[in-house]
Amino acid sequence: MDTDRHATLTAPAAPPPCVPPRRGRPRSEAAEQAILGAVERLMTEGGSLADLTIEGIAQAAGVGKATIYRRWANKEALLVDVLVRLEEPEPALPGTSARDDLVVLLDFMRRRGLAKRSRWMLRVVIEQMHSMPALKETYYDQVVQPRRENIRRVVERGVAAGEFRADLDGELLGEMLIAPMLLRAVVWDDSPLDDPELPATIVDSLLEGLCGPAHRAGAA
Repeated sequence: MDTDRHATLTAPAAPPPCVPPRRGRPRSEAAEQAILGAVERLMTEGGSLADLTIEGIAQAAGVGKATIYRRWANKEALLVDVLVRLEEPEPALPGTSARDDLVVLLDFMRRRGLAKRSRWMLRVVIEQMHSMPALKETYYDQVVQPRRENIRRVVERGVAAGEFRADLDGELLGEMLIAPMLLRAVVWDDSPLDDPELPATIVDSLLEGLCGPAHRAGAA
């Protein structure tokens, strides 16, 4: 028997060559990032929100208008996503107590206020938004209202757990708890925001007058 020929015929087949993994973002995500980046770039170059058009954004992003409209219903919805992208992501709440959750929420407001002061593009976009009613309404529905609901849920949990007084209107209670930080972050731009202990100071100071029986019992 031709042993060399037999070995050749019976040798196992060589393994298929290793195929390198595909690199880069999926096409849809890459297009979305290109569109969001194009809006930021146009704003950096001195454009205004009112002057931006879907046609101009599509051209700057290197995509067709249909690609934009598949993701956003209109320019306002796109600009809201750009504004959210410029901001720090909202934090996860610890859930240990209403007091702890409020401190985290107020600290998010504090950092957002600092960012608005230090990042000119974020400041300009927020200021220009108020002159565009449709954009302001969309931003309120998609961003402000969910944040407001989040605070309301925290307050309701605090009332149910006895941390807050139950004889006060929940909406008013939430406004009382966040108003000092909002005042500094939004209205009084010269008020200091760099103290990381400020959120806890605000919440704890207010709780001395707003606390329910559970809070008083814990402090005793």
